[in-house]
Amino acid sequence: MRWMWIDRIIELVPREKIVTVKTVSMSEEHLHDHFAARGDRPAMPIMPASLIIEGMAQSGGVLVGHASGFREKVVLAKVSKAELDVDVQPGQTLRYTTLIRQIDTAGAATAGTVEVLDPARPGEARKIGEVDLMFSHIDNNMAGTEFPAENFVFSDAFRTLLRMSGVQ
Repeated sequence: MRWMWIDRIIELVPREKIVTVKTVSMSEEHLHDHFAARGDRPAMPIMPASLIIEGMAQSGGVLVGHASGFREKVVLAKVSKAELDVDVQPGQTLRYTTLIRQIDTAGAATAGTVEVLDPARPGEARKIGEVDLMFSHIDNNMAGTEFPAENFVFSDAFRTLLRMSGVQ
C-alpha cells in the first residue's frame, strides 16, 4: 500500500474491533487541489470523501488481517454503505471505529463509524458518517490466479504503523 490514510491505532480487540485516528494536515498534497481557489472564490480545502472511505478500508483491512496473523492477503471487495454528512478540513482529526460483523475463510464484512474529534473538548467526538465494507481473502477467492508469495497488502509501512501503535 503506497498511501496511508490512518496515523495511529488507538484500540484493537482481535476479531472484533479497531479504533484508528487520522489527523488531516494542510501539508497533504491532495488538499491543495480539492478545492483550489478559482476566480473570486477562496480555496476550500477538504479531505475527499473517497479518501475518508479509504481510511476506513485501511482500518478494517488491518482488523481483518490481524484476525489471521496477517497470513491472508486482504483486499477491499465492496463498499456496502458510505454515508458522510460533513466535510473534513485541515486541522481536524478523524476517528474510525470498525466492527467485524462476519468473518470466515472467504473474507469479512465490517461496519464502521467515522467521527471528528473536538480539539476544544478532549475525548468528545461528533459522528459524521457510517461506512460498511466487505473484504476478500484473495488467495482463497481467486482460484487459478497467481499472486506473489509475500503479503503485498500489509507492507513495511503498515508493519511500522502496527509496531508504533503497540500492536503485535
